[in-house]
Parts: sequence; C-alpha cells; structure tokens
Amino acid sequence: MKKTKPSNRDVVLRTAMTLFLTRGYLTTSIDDIVAASKVAKTNIYYYFKSKDELLAAILDGLIAAYNEKMQAIFARQELKVYERFALFLKEVATPEDSSLAGCPFLTLYTQLPPEADPLRRKVGAFFEAQTAAVEAMLHEGIRNGEFAAQLPVPAVAGLVVSTIEGALFLQHARQNPALLEQTLTTLALLLK
Repeated sequence: MKKTKPSNRDVVLRTAMTLFLTRGYLTTSIDDIVAASKVAKTNIYYYFKSKDELLAAILDGLIAAYNEKMQAIFARQELKVYERFALFLKEVATPEDSSLAGCPFLTLYTQLPPEADPLRRKVGAFFEAQTAAVEAMLHEGIRNGEFAAQLPVPAVAGLVVSTIEGALFLQHARQNPALLEQTLTTLALLLK
C-alpha cells in the first residue's frame, strides 16, 4: 500500500506545535517554522492568516485529541467508575512531549500575548470541560457507592484538575518523574 505524504498544512501544524511547546510561542517566528518545516511562507499564510490563527488550530487539534481519549475511557462501562477514573488520571498525567511547563495547555497558555483573549478563553473552556468530566465521574461513583456520598464534588473535581496540572509542572521543573506517580497514587487513595 502506498503511503500518503502529509499535507503542507499538517507539516506546518506539527512543526509549529513542536516549536511552540519546546521553544515557546512568543520566541518562535513564522520564519522559524518555515526553516524547520521546509514549507514556504506563502504556503503557511495560505492556510493560516496569522501566528495566532496557527496556534488556534494547534489548540483545536490538542483539545480534539484529548477529548477523543477521554471519551474512550468514559465509554468503558465494563469498568467501575474508580477504574475509569484511574485510567483518566493516568492518561491526563502522561506527558507526551517536552513542553516547557510540563503540560501543553499550560505551556501554550502562559506564552499567550495579552491581546490573545479568544485563545485564553479556548484554553479556559478546555479546563472547564475537563473539570466537568471529572465531576460527572465523581457523581457516577457516588451513585454506585464507590465514593462517599458526602464528597464535595465541585471542590474535589477542581482539586483533581489543579493537582494534576501542578504535578505535571513540578515534575518537569524538578526533573523528578516519580513526583507525578506519587501524586496520582495519593489522589487515588483520597477518593476511596
């Protein structure tokens, strides 16, 4: 079977994402993307009218990929909520790249210029959706008797999401891969 060559758009997205996550959005120019991707600047501007538009497409792709993984985990009805929650924690906390801040969303958010409010809102909405998904899982666990009935669901969901993000950052900053695993183990124990 013949391999299909990735489109210039896909090459630009992949290259820009790598550069934004490892070098920083603000310090990466379109010329840097041209040099690394070998795609002509006019071709890049054909697909993306600005660097912000390119970043928006990258965020959309990251969010879609993340949501697809999470939906697959939530759909595993053969597992108890606690087991799905453990898979969720593991998936969310698995750094797939060498992002400057340990998490691609945190890395990109902290690099946004002040005038990039639509992109800030996009990242904020992602974390709101992540928190809502954790809340739904916690409510299901309470209904099934897996979690304590008095569990303050919104507060615990916020704690879980912020703890994971903090652990990703600290693991990266301290170069300590055990930190994330310890944090996940502690979260799992607290939910029992």
